[in-house]
Amino acid sequence: MSKRFRVLVLSALFVLVSVVGPLWAQQEAAAPAAAQTEVAAQAAAAPEAPKAAVTGSKLEKAIAMAPVGTEAGQIDTAKPAGFLGIPGAPQINPIMALLWAVWVGWIFSTVGAFGGVMAGVGHVTVFGLGAYAKGFKTSAPDLNKTVTDSIRASNQFLVGLSALISAINYGKMGRLVLPLGLALGAGSLLGAWGSATLSAGKVSFSAYQGWFGFFVLALGCYLLWETSPAGQSKKVKAKQAAQAFEAAVKAQRTGGGPAPTGVKILGITFSKVQFTFCGVEFSFNPVLPVVGGIVISALAAFLGVGGGFLLVPFLTSITQLPMYLAAGTSALAVLVSMVTSILTLMTKGTPVDWVLIGTEMVGVAIGSIVGPHTSKYFSDKLLKRIFIVLAFYVGIDYVLKGFFNVRVIEILFG
Repeated sequence: MSKRFRVLVLSALFVLVSVVGPLWAQQEAAAPAAAQTEVAAQAAAAPEAPKAAVTGSKLEKAIAMAPVGTEAGQIDTAKPAGFLGIPGAPQINPIMALLWAVWVGWIFSTVGAFGGVMAGVGHVTVFGLGAYAKGFKTSAPDLNKTVTDSIRASNQFLVGLSALISAINYGKMGRLVLPLGLALGAGSLLGAWGSATLSAGKVSFSAYQGWFGFFVLALGCYLLWETSPAGQSKKVKAKQAAQAFEAAVKAQRTGGGPAPTGVKILGITFSKVQFTFCGVEFSFNPVLPVVGGIVISALAAFLGVGGGFLLVPFLTSITQLPMYLAAGTSALAVLVSMVTSILTLMTKGTPVDWVLIGTEMVGVAIGSIVGPHTSKYFSDKLLKRIFIVLAFYVGIDYVLKGFFNVRVIEILFG
């Protein structure tokens, strides 16, 4: 990526944070505060009377229907506004948000997956939004679901930007299979739209967290098998391409060889696409990635993630792509899915904390620019093992917390 492009991307994101974000934040903070003042006045004047109908945005209505007080599951109007401008909601440290977003951008752009999962972990656990949303499960279920949808959209904003930058980077390096990415993207468009339309405003945080963990855990189990001797025996072409790429990179670093050979399309028909990478030939039926894109993007949109953690295993299994190609190809499909899902959620009234998103997008841009240039220094097997460790920890912890309200740390240490 050229220096001029980096400057343009980062400049645009800083403008978003410094100008657009604060303006949106003021609007979001003022409306909830006004809604809470109205509810408090009504409660003081007629404590036994039913609540009057509240007009306004989806967030304003959810806040107005929530109880006022200082306990969990209540809106504390005496406290400063936090996430989404809600009084008493978690206040996220911008430095922590920036650093975590750098990690999100790096992990997604390096392995083509897990960015949405890591964004979710940040929003849910690191920033405390999960516990806050869960507190309203019974006292204000509409607010519980509204905050949950906001977390889903926030995850997708980060992954969408990382996917855009990663796809551009990998395309320039010849490590993106364009026909495959477009076929996946076509399926992702339909799957993401359908899933986001059907689930917006209907998913409680506990259900979201539990299913989030379940799918991540299932992925970890699959990847563990894939790295076993039995799984590796089915990945002959991927292994050959990975070894050829690693050898070419090593030779280039020592000054003894040319740059690695990128993707070269040999032929495209309705039933078969052929291409080579580092001298190894691959082929796939374009119908399979379209169908796979529909299913994967539907699951990903429901979970509020990019879907790379499902797309990468799909690519390495169906087409036997090495991780070096799977990362860039999945990024293109994820970009289509994220744009579709975000637009669908926002048309359903899902609120977004623009100050937080703007800060995180700066970090994601930094991580996404660095990732593609550092991934070649990690072996294919090491990248998958990092993936497996993260998947098992996040999966087990979120399943227990979402479905059984128990943490892994509590089980291990009492």
